[in-house]
Amino acid sequence: MLIRRHRPNIKIFFIAYVLLLTGCAQNFNINENTGLDANTLATSQYYSELIAGASPKIAELTLFTNMLPKGGDLHHHYSGAIYAETYLDWIDKSQYCICHDSECKSNVGPETAAKFAIMKNPPAGACISAQDTRKDNAFYRDLLKHWSDKDFDNHFHEQTAPDQQFFNTFSFFGPVSNYSYHEGLALLKERAIAENVLYLETMLKSAPTLDHPTLAKRLNALNSSSTDQQIDEALNAYFEFMAQDPEAISSLNKFIKDHEAAAAGIDDAKFSLRFQAYVSRNSDPAKVFSSLYSAFAADKKSPLIVGVNIVGPENGYVAMGDYSLHMKMLKFLKQRFPEVRLALHAGELVLGMVPPEGLKNHINEAIRIASAQRIGHGMDIIHETDAYELLEIMKQRNIAVEINLSSNEFILGVKDEAHPLQLYRQYAVPFVISTDDAGVSRNNLSYEYLLFTSRYKPSYQELKSTVYNSIRYAFLSEDEKRNKILELDRRFSAFEAKIAMMANSRIVN
Repeated sequence: MLIRRHRPNIKIFFIAYVLLLTGCAQNFNINENTGLDANTLATSQYYSELIAGASPKIAELTLFTNMLPKGGDLHHHYSGAIYAETYLDWIDKSQYCICHDSECKSNVGPETAAKFAIMKNPPAGACISAQDTRKDNAFYRDLLKHWSDKDFDNHFHEQTAPDQQFFNTFSFFGPVSNYSYHEGLALLKERAIAENVLYLETMLKSAPTLDHPTLAKRLNALNSSSTDQQIDEALNAYFEFMAQDPEAISSLNKFIKDHEAAAAGIDDAKFSLRFQAYVSRNSDPAKVFSSLYSAFAADKKSPLIVGVNIVGPENGYVAMGDYSLHMKMLKFLKQRFPEVRLALHAGELVLGMVPPEGLKNHINEAIRIASAQRIGHGMDIIHETDAYELLEIMKQRNIAVEINLSSNEFILGVKDEAHPLQLYRQYAVPFVISTDDAGVSRNNLSYEYLLFTSRYKPSYQELKSTVYNSIRYAFLSEDEKRNKILELDRRFSAFEAKIAMMANSRIVN
């Protein structure tokens, strides 16, 4: 056994020499006066050792990715990011209780298990407080398994399909998820800072809707055979109504104020927060369009709201049937609010989840019709019509894909070499690493980077570039991006100095 401490590292100088000969030195931090940055090279060499071979050094790589500067998390659902333990803390404060047996059945929807649901005014004796929940260890463990993906696949037990398990969790903690947005965001900020994250772009609450029965009837009558003129006429009528109706304006202002109150005092020198306004894709057309109008209008009116998204299980009956109509709605609104940026969930589908023809158009239409600037998930790219041409468009337009490795594996069963991340990398389509719903998946952004590095073994240069992408493709102003990139430069300099010191002082077998 050797102990290596503070001695010249011949490998570093050899690597530097080779890089200079091959013209690759431009990938590292070069200073004309001092020469090659030894800390960057030492970090690159150490990282290469961690991912080398068939079995990466997972423990050391976990430490490395925990310390790694992260930039931003751009695909992030607030309610799915909060851990179940925090929601339990909010149960009693909200004067709710938790169903302890099947007597609660009459109080919940047929798609939700009777036990573990959050209730008010349940049958006598059927509901217990969150405090009492923690006293019953078996019930507590089962609750965590229903409210998240905990223990789903590490032992035999009765379970639903993975995608249903994932999306069902929201119906359990949903009633208490709005207890205190500010408290929740403060917790998420604290967690982000602890893992070296600079910026969070989250989806807090759905944009408000307003019903107009006559106009809604006309809009809801639209279908796949409707002409573009019929669609535009129906959308324009609802647009004019929403733009002028006092109730719609009041709801919009409240929506903005709720976000401002939630974000009050969150931004500081270490961390920044922005929001995407989002809409559910599994409602009738009038409700979807009404909510989309509110989302676009809120984005235009509030500097805190920086983008618009559409969410929900993409394989749902309504989501599949109305997908093209939704993209045309987005196109219509984008023409009237051209400065609004779109990060659309698109292509979160795999073969077998829907018929083959259902995999052909979602990313295509999100980009070609709705003009999305970022794509969330993008999993069905390999089945899309003219996939190669689509990849070229994404590359040329710098349309980044938000890669969510944990949820893609859990919901869709796609991981390792089957994941289209490899295709995006091969065709130089930009991408970012993000969490999706860290509370449901029970992980964090550092873990997503661990999956990225251990499974796909990017070079240190690519890893670093991927981190910077999370700021380059953020929906921030150019000045804000420049400042964040400068901060990332500073953090990487400190990170690489620490890694170089660690690598030089460790015990080597």
